Amino acid sequence: MKLQQLSVFLENRPGQLKRACDLLAQANINIQTLSLADTKQFGILRLIMPEWERAKTVLEEGGFVTKTTEVLAVQVADRPGGLAEILTQVEAVGLNVEYMYAFTFGREDRAVLIFRFDNPDKAIETLKAGGINVIGGVDLYAR
Repeated sequence: MKLQQLSVFLENRPGQLKRACDLLAQANINIQTLSLADTKQFGILRLIMPEWERAKTVLEEGGFVTKTTEVLAVQVADRPGGLAEILTQVEAVGLNVEYMYAFTFGREDRAVLIFRFDNPDKAIETLKAGGINVIGGVDLYAR
């Protein structure tokens, strides 16, 4: 149920994002979804992809610093209140959302939220008990 997210640290200057994406494209590695956050000195490119191990190698060989993190992919109703329902469940048991990002993936009225929780195992247990679909890599990457 847990996914590996690849975080790539980018210098906050023109061309760094493109260089990372070029390396992945040249290696024929497809990105499922991503998020980019920045500070004054650097950015963090967070990537979800089936071939995260190969991507890590390619990017590190290209001079980038990377880190892997366990995240959860949670299917949510793509309608007002969908996210609020999930947050109600995790808040009730004291879980902290460290960050999250979302994407749609062409399945009816559903979206996927990528969550980084302070306790991923407790989050899986809580969400499943509440009838929330936590998606594994096989389902997430299926076309």
